[in-house]
This record gives sequence, structure tokens and C-alpha cells, in this order.
Amino acid sequence: MSAQLKKIVGNMLIAQSGGPTVVINQSLVGAVLEAKKHKEIKNIYGALHGIKGILEEDLIDLGREDIHTLQAVANTPSSALGSVRKKPTPDDCAQIFAKLQKYNVRHFFYIGGNDSAETAHIINEEAKKAKYELHCFHIPKTVDNDLRENDHTPGFASAAKFVAQAFMGDDLDNAALPGVKINVVMGRHAGFLTAAAALARTYPGAGPHLIYLPERPFDVTHFAAAVTNAYAKYGRCVVAVSEGIMDADGTPIAAAYTKEVDSHGNVQLSGTGALGDFLVGLIKQKTDIMRVRADTFGYLQRSFPGVVSANDAKEAFAVGREAVKCSTSADIDGSIAIRRKKGKAYQIFFERVPLSSVAKETRHMPAAFISKNGHDVTKAFLDYVAPIVGVLPPIGRFKNIKVKK
Repeated sequence: MSAQLKKIVGNMLIAQSGGPTVVINQSLVGAVLEAKKHKEIKNIYGALHGIKGILEEDLIDLGREDIHTLQAVANTPSSALGSVRKKPTPDDCAQIFAKLQKYNVRHFFYIGGNDSAETAHIINEEAKKAKYELHCFHIPKTVDNDLRENDHTPGFASAAKFVAQAFMGDDLDNAALPGVKINVVMGRHAGFLTAAAALARTYPGAGPHLIYLPERPFDVTHFAAAVTNAYAKYGRCVVAVSEGIMDADGTPIAAAYTKEVDSHGNVQLSGTGALGDFLVGLIKQKTDIMRVRADTFGYLQRSFPGVVSANDAKEAFAVGREAVKCSTSADIDGSIAIRRKKGKAYQIFFERVPLSSVAKETRHMPAAFISKNGHDVTKAFLDYVAPIVGVLPPIGRFKNIKVKK
């Protein structure tokens, strides 16, 4: 961050990166609409498929899009500009600067998670070395909810709502035809999204009955015993499992079934049903339960239309707008973090934080959110997540008034 505060005039470039979400376009449109208010920003460009679009000069003029189109895009899931998973090389950075200078870009915004924040940080540091005046901002997004500095992250609440409602439906299905049902949910290092399945417990005895997170070591013997006990207690068992569950050595269980990694070195855990199949086989091998099934939510939870948290949409729009306000106010850079105000009522505020504090590293579920037995969540987590997700569909049930024989 420069100690000298001054405004800079030039063009704006915005891009999206990493996994899409239901509300990532809210952040995009929030930034575009705010940019139109500021004379410091002349043209508003969008790069297609992140830094790949910058390198290939694959840009569109967002400033010429009408308000009706922008509003429609804001309410549409997934990344309207397209996304990418690419870590820039030193040569990429040199080329990026050449493109930024060619288009007189002085305000750069990258919407994404911690890997995207790292990319923004790399570009920003290179700009400083080159003494190129660039306002570089990261706009937070991730369904994993694992960005440091943030109370929660745009995209998480809507994905959590999808997970909660999916488990509500699956629990009802399992109650009708009892057995063991295992659902694998996204979450590489952080269990927030899997933990949100607990919101599906809308009546006594409702599932999920067991919740397994990456923050606690996964033991196959303990897992089989816990399923057996839950099955004996409820006559059935619904299980929520994070795709990133690890053994005692910190190795993801799913890593044994995939070797694919992205440019940031992340093992690809989603898009395969191997973990669910392994857990089904485990239960069949170690118990006498016959009806055991598994589903992998995979990419469904990221961009599912119609399942949107109202708070998530509103905050995603606002965080994009806030980034542009910061960029046009002074010669600064950073990431916009969402903070929660203290008190019983749910309220948030935004704070600009250094890019380096958000980049690359992730945060985990706090210990206070995880039950002592290691396979459930606490009331503290439910109090944390419920106001973010919002209202869920009501469930009707018979009182089961028995007819006399």
C-alpha cells in the first residue's frame, strides 16, 4: 500500500477466477455499476476466463452493457465472464503488464478465492516493482468459506442452502426407505459447507446423523462403529462427508483415487464418486447393513439456479461495489473482507485488508464449531450459519395418532 493517497484516472479491468458460484455475478455487476459512477474510470473491460483472457486480449466492453442485461446477469449463477484455474508464471506477469499498459488499465479487480487472491497479489507486487500505478483489488468468493480475514464469503451461504435442502430431501427419502445414505460434499480443507448439512435437522431424529469434516482425522474403524450405532438408534443413518476428509497423517482419503492436480498444486477431489463408493464398500464390509448408498454432490452445489440465500446475493453485490469505491478513493490495493458485528442481531460491515493476508492460505472450521466426538457440529456453528443461509422450506409430518386395533 502506498503512503501517498491520490486518485488515478484510467480504464478498469475485471475478471473472475476459480470455481463459479450462484452469486459471483452479483459481485461482478456490483463492481460494474459502481464503476459507472466514477469519473476516474473511463472504460470498463471484462477479461474472459480470468488472466487467460488478459494474456490473449480476449476482452469485452462491459461499460456498453445496458442495465437490464446487467441485472439479468447478476441474478444468473456461474461466472458470466468465464473462469480459469491458472497461476501466472513470471513470463505471464510480464505479458500481463504489457496488456494492462496497452489498454491503460489502472483499476484491476479479480473475483475469486484464496488462489485468486494469490494471483492478484502476484500481479500487484509485479506492478509495484515496475512502478506501474495500478489499483489492484481482490473481491472474495468461494463456496468453501475458507478465506482468511472473512467471517464468511460470498457464495458460501447459497451453496450451504443447497446442501441443507438437499439433505432435507434425502433425509425424507431415507426415512421412507430406511438404510444408510452417504452424501459427499465439497470442502478440500475446510468443513463449513459439509457442516451446513446440519441445518436439515428440522424435526427430532432427522439426519444427517453423522457429519465428517477435514478438520478431524478420519478413522475407518470408528466410522463403521458410528454408523452402526446411529443405525441401531434411528433404524437408518444419513451421513454428511466432506470430500477432503483426511487420515491421521493429513493425507486426503480421496487422494488414493485421483492424481490430477491444478496449476496451484491442488489435488482434484470433486467430480468423482470414488470416495462415496469406498465408504459404501467399507460399511458393507464391516457391518451387516444391506441397504447402503452414496451420492457425490460434486459441482451441483456451486451454481444451482433457484436456491439462493438473500443475504448472500445482497452481500456479494455490495462487496463488488465496495472494491470499486476503495479503488477510486486512493492509491491503494487489497481485498475486501466481510466482518460480522457483535450482538444477537445479524449485521455485517466491510473492511479492506492486505492481499497477502488472504492469498494462498486457507482457514478452517474453528474448534468451537466441531463436537467433541469429531463427527458432528455444535450449537455455536448453527448460530453462526443459520442467519447467513436464511429461511429453509417447512417440513410437514403426521402426528402418528395410532388407530386402536
